Amino acid sequence: MPSFHNGAVEIAYLDEGEGDPIILVHGFASSKNVNWVYPTWVSELRKNGRRVIALDNRGHGESAKLYEPAQYSIPTMAGDVLALMDHLAIPQADLMGYSMGGRMTAWLSLNEPQRLRSAILGGIGIGGLIEGTGPGENVAKALEAPSLDDVSDPVGRTFRAFADQTRSDRKALAACLRGTRDLMTKDEAARIDVPVLIAVGSTDDVAGSASALGAIIPGSEVLDIPNRDHMRAVGDKVYKTGVLDFLSRRS
Repeated sequence: MPSFHNGAVEIAYLDEGEGDPIILVHGFASSKNVNWVYPTWVSELRKNGRRVIALDNRGHGESAKLYEPAQYSIPTMAGDVLALMDHLAIPQADLMGYSMGGRMTAWLSLNEPQRLRSAILGGIGIGGLIEGTGPGENVAKALEAPSLDDVSDPVGRTFRAFADQTRSDRKALAACLRGTRDLMTKDEAARIDVPVLIAVGSTDDVAGSASALGAIIPGSEVLDIPNRDHMRAVGDKVYKTGVLDFLSRRS
């Protein structure tokens, strides 16, 4: 798997296919494979004539593991995406992020709009981006617990089980969670000026309301993914169809 360095931090990535580039940014405790390869996003996008780039965020997958929360701020992690674009000499791309990756994508949409042709915010509504209803200290403590049996908090158990399933570095994930608490204000979200699609499962109690976020971001489109929660929306056919339609209107 190819990798590059952003400063001292090694970032692993994949780069497949040909055509207009789309960059995929996975969610917390996931990886490029778990979020994008195994649910067939990479193959579907390639079939639709896209060059697909996906990275393992720092602390995740095959990228470097860091243990200080300050090394995981949203601007710092978004900087890894920009550094990857620079490494591959990509001046502008469509960008799709899921959950934490959606927060990184929103930050880039606001602060580096010239680098984004469009932004797809998956698994992120008003709660995760603005209100701070996403995973918090309860999840960090669950990740640090000796075993899943020691975790009673239901959200903590969900993320701990996911981290165990993906064989993640739980210490690095706890640092990441504590470092990525930067939220966006309503005024900031209202200044996003790139084409935006917000896609959230209808039973997702982590992301918060997609429509409420859509009411804030000018001109954004909202895609409800029926009967899917935060974990199960990722590979859903409605999600994929909606994204491909959205992207087809950017060309």
